[in-house]
This record gives sequence, structure tokens and C-alpha cells, in this order.
Amino acid sequence: MPTSKGPQRTEFTLDVLGRYICNGLDEALSSTRKDGQRPDGSPQNDARPFDIIVIGGGSFGPVLAQHLFQSDKKHSHRILVLDAGSFLLTEHVQNLPMLGLNPPGPTEVDPGVPRAEVWGLPWRSDVRFGYPGLAYCVGGRSVFFGGWSPRLLDTPADTEMPRSLWPGAAVDALNTRYFDEASRVIGTDVTNDFIDGPMHRALRRLLREGIRAGRVPAAIPLAELPLPIPAPPGAPAALVQELKLEAPLAVQGRTDPGLFAFNKFSSVPLLIKATRLASFESQLGVGFPDDVKKRLMIVPRCRVVRLDTEVSNGMGRVTAVQTVQGPVPVPENGKVIIALGTIESTRLAQLSFQGITHSELIGQNLMAHLRSNLTIRIPRRALAGLNPAVRALQASALFMKGRITAKGLVRHFHLQITAAGLDRPDTTDSEAELFKKIPDIEMLDAMRRANDDRIVITLRGIGEMEPMNPDSHISLALDQPVDEVGVARAFVRLNPSERDLLLWDEMDKASDDVARVFANGQDFEVLTPTGFVKVSPGADLRQVVPYTDMALGGRRDGLGTTHHEAGPLWMGTDPSTSVTDPNCRFHFVSNAYVAGPALFPTVGSPNPMLTGVALAHRLGDHFLAQSTMLGADPGFTLLFDGMNTDKWRMSTIRNQPPERSNPGAFVVVDGTLESVSGNDLGLFWFTEPTPPDFILKLEWLRWREDDNSGVFLRFPAPNSKGYNNTAFVGVDFGFEVQIDQLARDDGAPIHKTGAIYGFAGPVNPDTLPVHPPGQWNEFEIHAVGQRYTVFLNGQKITEYVNPDPNRGLVSTPAAPSFIGLQTHTGRVAFRRIQLKGL
Repeated sequence: MPTSKGPQRTEFTLDVLGRYICNGLDEALSSTRKDGQRPDGSPQNDARPFDIIVIGGGSFGPVLAQHLFQSDKKHSHRILVLDAGSFLLTEHVQNLPMLGLNPPGPTEVDPGVPRAEVWGLPWRSDVRFGYPGLAYCVGGRSVFFGGWSPRLLDTPADTEMPRSLWPGAAVDALNTRYFDEASRVIGTDVTNDFIDGPMHRALRRLLREGIRAGRVPAAIPLAELPLPIPAPPGAPAALVQELKLEAPLAVQGRTDPGLFAFNKFSSVPLLIKATRLASFESQLGVGFPDDVKKRLMIVPRCRVVRLDTEVSNGMGRVTAVQTVQGPVPVPENGKVIIALGTIESTRLAQLSFQGITHSELIGQNLMAHLRSNLTIRIPRRALAGLNPAVRALQASALFMKGRITAKGLVRHFHLQITAAGLDRPDTTDSEAELFKKIPDIEMLDAMRRANDDRIVITLRGIGEMEPMNPDSHISLALDQPVDEVGVARAFVRLNPSERDLLLWDEMDKASDDVARVFANGQDFEVLTPTGFVKVSPGADLRQVVPYTDMALGGRRDGLGTTHHEAGPLWMGTDPSTSVTDPNCRFHFVSNAYVAGPALFPTVGSPNPMLTGVALAHRLGDHFLAQSTMLGADPGFTLLFDGMNTDKWRMSTIRNQPPERSNPGAFVVVDGTLESVSGNDLGLFWFTEPTPPDFILKLEWLRWREDDNSGVFLRFPAPNSKGYNNTAFVGVDFGFEVQIDQLARDDGAPIHKTGAIYGFAGPVNPDTLPVHPPGQWNEFEIHAVGQRYTVFLNGQKITEYVNPDPNRGLVSTPAAPSFIGLQTHTGRVAFRRIQLKGL
């Protein structure tokens, strides 16, 4: 059924947000139809298809869409984002009051309905303690993630991106540009001002001293690690080393002047900003949202079930995206980006790309993270040097990187350390304060156990799984019942290798070592399934909380519970040993790409958010680099480069009734200037004067026979005559080279295409070499003295010698004259506007 034109009312709310951020698929497809009509009844013969179709509006699809939208200065792409879920929240759940939308725990049995409103389990698995599943909502799991976003380690001494597995070009691009860019986007480029204070600094100092003293043997020496944030000028060496322990939390602490920082990062605010800018941009010159000119649309509740793919000799091309709401055609130049969760991206590729060369590789190399949790409670006196008068301890977050060598292979892990002490004495809502401050919302219950003389610390270990493990992969569950829309489910096999288990043991041991560092020789408490147990400083914590599954009374989370699945569509340079190329395209599908951690050849220990955002930006820039730019002819200078209109200005209308107050506008569309008619004449003029004599060349395209525009020459500055409508300065003092095949209103040659309007018509007006609508034409206009010569598509058609000394002013420094483009009727596009002085 057609999408409602206005916000819908439920029993409780008015859905303004959803209506003004999202579109229905019917609206999106209607905006691509050249035979359709705009809301004002005008034709939309200038409609363009969506050439970038992003499948997935979760963590990474919106990042790609927003970056491409805002970086595309030529406005050459139209972007469609399709998501299976609904629009739910405007930002990260933790930035809002407590809503009860926390991620549910893992499950082995699919309940058949969403849990906690949006969480579903679309695949089956051999993982013993199950998966939490996917968040079916715009923003996906980025709305819920903990915020820890470290970089993959890549130093001369150590790397989590070995070039034997990662394409060197991708690694170099990440290190030289895209990691930094992604850090600014998600807010990890500076330390977090809300995670600071005496307790935080005391814990940080204690951990640094413990690592330096060798009390955490698996910790990477701080001297070997890069500094993740800038150190204050003149900072002592000890502080510089401590800053390497700062938590890389995706919370923006500052932003550019005039802009507000966001709290914990999610992809939703990026998408909201981009979709609203797309809507505002589409209204230029017409005064209403013009879907035809919207460069970005997001369609929720539009699950993609398959990509129609033509396969020939092992090479495929996607021709249509099949959704539960119907097909979305992919144009000849269109690109499809699979940006779902790792498992769902793999399932869609397996469903869609049967028959391509090496399709058997799709789904191999599945990796996730090993995860353990140890919560302790230490006495306040363990923090030596902490002033007893300090009572507002609040929260702390630290990050420690570790590594081991397991059977000849260097393996990495890290500890995410979260601490809470006594909250502010004057607060009346300490639970809400903790909820907003702690990095992991799953840690809230543990953090609540802080009091005025005990500090609660949770150490969460995250370890990388080994790549290319043949026992971990994704396949189609063809022997099991199909899903709710009749599509085969994925079956996930995720099994730790022997090296993985060795790393897990050493990571848990490192947590124990750090716990003793924080206890600092004092008795402390360890949280067990039955409550806190008091232990001595030298206690074997493995005996208190075993190195085994949490469901069995231990400390280890189930394998699928980190939401960090990665790898089964991994990138590489060799098509026989990887699924996608260094530019994220499937080796054997010409127009299908991937965004997200499914691309990673190795997972490392970091949360995949930062790397996924970095690769999404790189992919967007790759698309932009493919856009061709039409240059100037030798000796000519471009007046419009396909992007920048800073030197162009629109005429103005004042002191006129509303029905004659809109001069229209020119908008940038696919590297061209396109006229948008208003309710009166308009003139878009180039603000640098022309040379005295010149040749002006430009290309123009009309969409219909009755489109009308023109090129104005040699008029004074439009604002110099005191006109109510400054466009008429060009009419009264300059000359117009006409674009109008109907020669309105009388059909006379002096009003037809190529005429010097009102003065001289083409020599052969009935046989003009003009191309039909939808094809480009070229004007070459010579202005030498008072002789005006017009060439159309290489043929001389009009010549005129001006006898009027008050019209067609030859430009001088004292009396400059200008050129401009007209808005009149319909839409006419211009490109390659170039000038040469004679």
C-alpha cells in the first residue's frame, strides 16, 4: 500500500521522526520514473535511478551512505539504503533515559518473535550457549555496542594486520588516513572528559607501575605501543606511558566550532543528518521536498532476500535486489553494497552468487572473539596516593593490550577495564549516571555494587580467534526449515582452535594478574555466581572463578556473544584465496561490494567498529574516484568544475507579490548545473568579469521539447541597476543566446534555439543541428567587438552585429560585464562551461 504522506499517529505517539527521516519503497522507486509527476504536477523527466544501493542500515551501511552523500560534491550518485528493521531510536540507547531496550542474553532456541522489541535470531548454530542475534532496527547493533573502539595494532614490532593476509594497499590506506578519519567520526581521537578524576588517574598509575614491574607478563610493554591520543605539551614520560592505557571509547568529547558533540557513537545520527540534508537540498528552487532530487533515501522494513545475478563464464553482475516489498532494479552503472551483519551478509552472498568462480570460498574464514569477565571489589585504601578527602570517585575506564605466542603464532588480546566508585554525593539518580557513563551497559549490575569504601572493577578480556580455521565457517542450512519469508537460513559453525584455547587461558591469567595489581597487596573480593567472595592478595583466582563457560559457573561468555563476527567475505589480492578484492568488491561479481567486518582477513582483538568505519569511508572514496571529470579544452578556463558554485550567484527578486517572487535556482546534479524554474525569470551569473573579447563554450541538455533557458552575455552586475528582479538587467543590457525549440510565443526564428533573442534568428531555423531531448548539445559563442557568432554542435547558425551602444557592453575594469544562465521554463542542464579571452 502507498506510504502515508504525513506522520502517522499511534495510540501514544506522532511519528514525525520516522516520516521525515525515512521513505517507503514506493516513494523511492517512484522518484526514479521519468514518466512520473512531482507533487506540483510538473514532469519528472529528469529522474535518475539509484546507482548506489546499500543493503543494511545498521552499523556500517549508514556510515558509507553518509560519507558518500556528503563527499560527493558533484552530486553524481543517488543512494538508497534498505534495512529490514524499523526506525527505533535517534541515537545510542545509552545516551537516552533507561528504556528497557538492553540487548538480551544469548539463546539456543529462537523464540520466533523479537526479544527486547527488536532482537531476532535469523541463523542456526553449533555454538553451545547461543547467540544474542541481530538488532532489527535502523542503526542495528551500533545502537547498543559498548563503545570500545581501539585500532588494530600495526607497528614495526607487531601487527594484527599481517600483509601476508591483508592487502598492503588497504593497510597503508588505513594507517595513513582512514584510521584517523574514523577516529574523528566516532569520537576516539581524544580522551573522554567524563572518564577522569582522582580515582581514574590513581587506577591508571597503578596499572602502569604494575606493567613496568613485570607483574602482568602478557601485557605488551607500553614503550612498544603507539600513543592513541595526543599527550599534553611537555608531558612527563610517565604520563605519556599512562596515556597509552586510556580507553578508546566512541564518545565525542569535542567537535568543530558551532557543532554539538554527540555522546556514545551510533550510526543513526549520521544517517539522520544526511537524510535531512538530502531533503532540504531537494527543495532548492521549488519550495517542497522533491523526491526526484533527493540523493539519499532510507527505506526501513524492507528486508532483502536475494540479489538477482546474471552469471556468465563464472563472472556475475547484479541486476536487481529482491526485497519483501518487491524488486529494486540495479541500473547499468549501479553498485550494490552488502552491509548487513557478518553472518547475514554471508548468507545473502551465498544465496545470490551461486555459479561464480570460487563461490565455495564464501563463508570460510569465520572468526569472532573470545571473551571473559572478571569482577572484583577492592578497598579504597588499595589506591595509594588517593586523597582521603576525595569522595566523588565516579567512573574509570582503562585499556590494556596483551599478546602471547601460541604454538609459534603471535596472538593478541586486550583487557577492557571498567571501574565505579562512590558517585557524586549530590546526585539523586546514581543508577542513571552510571548507565550513561559506563562503557558497557552489560556491566551495569556489577557497577551498582560500588559503595563509599569499595571500588568495583570489571576486567573484560577480548581475544582474537585464529584465521582460516576450517572448523569455523558459515553455510546455508538447506536441511533445516526456511525462515519466515521462505529463505534458507545460515548455519554457523564456530569452534576455537588449539591456539585459541591457549590464548583464552593466558588472557584469563592476565586478568587475574591485573586484579592483583589493583588490589595492591590488600585483601579484595571476587564476584562469583553466588556473590562476592573475599580472597587474599596471593589467591589463585582460577579456583574462585574458573576458566570455563559462565553457564557452568565460570567467567567465559559464549563464543557468539560479542557481536564481533568477522572474516567470511575477506579481502585479498589473490582471487583464488580470498572473496573480495582490496577495494571491497567481490572478485567475480562486477558490481557487488561489502562493507563491515565480513571483509577482515584477520579479526585482531579490537571491536570491529573503528576498522569497519574506516573501510566504509575508503570504499565511498573509491566510488568517488571513479567519477570522471570533464576538463577544459586547450586555452580555455572552466567556469564550473562540476562541484563548486562559489563564483556563481543567483539573481534576486524584491518588492514583488508572492506569485512573482521566486527566480528559481540552479542545483548541482551529476557534475552539471541544472536549472529549476521559479515563478519569474531568474539569472545565475558568474561573478568574475569576462575579457573584453572572448569565446564561450558550454554544453546543454533539455529533458523535454518545451524546456526553455538561455545563455546571457555582456550585461553589467545585476545588482547595479536597482531592479526589483535583477535578472532583467541581463535582458535589458545584455544579449541572450536562446534555448527553446518551440520559439515561444510566436514561433519566430528570433525566439528559437541559437537565436540572439529578439534580434537575430538562425539562418536555417527549420533544420537546426540540435539533438533530441535527453542528449547533450554544444554552444560555441564568439563575442568580438560587437559581432556575436553562435555555433551549435559545430555548425555556425547565427551571426549578429550590434548597433546599440547601450547594450552588450564590452567588459573593462571600470565597467565590467558578465555571463549568466537563465531559469525560465522546465529544466535545462549545463556542463563544461569554459571561457577563452581573445
